[in-house]
Amino acid sequence: MRWVALTAIAPVAWGANYFVTHEFLPADRPLYGAALRALPAGLVLLAVCRQRPRGAWWWRSGVLGLLNVSVFFVLVYAASQLLATSVASAVMALSPLTMMLMAWAVVSERPRTAHLAGASIGLAGVCLMLLTGGGVGVAGVCASAAAMLVSSFGYVLAKRWDSGADVLASTTWQLIAGGFLLLPVAAVVEGAPPALDASAVLAFGYVALVATALAFVVWFIGLRRLPAGTVGLIGLLNPATGVLLGVAFGGERLTVRQLCGLVLVLAGVVLGRPARERAHEQSVPAPSGTHGDPVREPSSGDSR
Repeated sequence: MRWVALTAIAPVAWGANYFVTHEFLPADRPLYGAALRALPAGLVLLAVCRQRPRGAWWWRSGVLGLLNVSVFFVLVYAASQLLATSVASAVMALSPLTMMLMAWAVVSERPRTAHLAGASIGLAGVCLMLLTGGGVGVAGVCASAAAMLVSSFGYVLAKRWDSGADVLASTTWQLIAGGFLLLPVAAVVEGAPPALDASAVLAFGYVALVATALAFVVWFIGLRRLPAGTVGLIGLLNPATGVLLGVAFGGERLTVRQLCGLVLVLAGVVLGRPARERAHEQSVPAPSGTHGDPVREPSSGDSR
């Protein structure tokens, strides 16, 4: 239970990230917002893992950092500002299923029937939430959908490039590379860095150190200590946290239709795990000290 509780910090932090971004960070500075999330987190994790990229991982870190950090963080930032917290977090809950379909298209990993059924149920839930009309904008939905597609392609690409690199170390390299790629673009597009008041500084501290650096560390610890399916279920705390914070503190109203849509999203993620995988987790202990699958490990945390 202590590993479950520790791992749960990550999805709760990611779910709260939508609320913090929406309420306290400047809405018109997504590039600086993404850079100030990635760079401090990457530098903190570099101090933890103390590993530098070698060989092809120098340029691979740049490519993956562009997809999984630069573009992804900007799109998540924009979605957090344009959508209600409850809607943004629920839409991004579909990222594991999106990744499954992307892997089918790019690396020919054919999904099982349970995967397709779960994807269909989750998609129906998102559509049900989006049809409510409350807190929903076309630009925000497009940003969320683009974030899922970009990050899914990035993680599938990481799978093709897997050469035994430590997952935490490769994530650190991607965060640093993605942050450095964002800074000059932000300077050209958005001008000078935004003037931040005390609440914005604290919010950026939370986003970078808690919702990114700490969340990644405890997430990877959980992936080492717990079965992947168990970690996936813990990841359902992400949309649940976003919905609860949006309703409790953001003044958002959760209609019956939205609640039903959220239930369908969560059911789709749960039911998308094949029965064979669930039975395997009950009979085989979680591996320890392995690097894991670069696609599978970050999948439930893609809503970060």
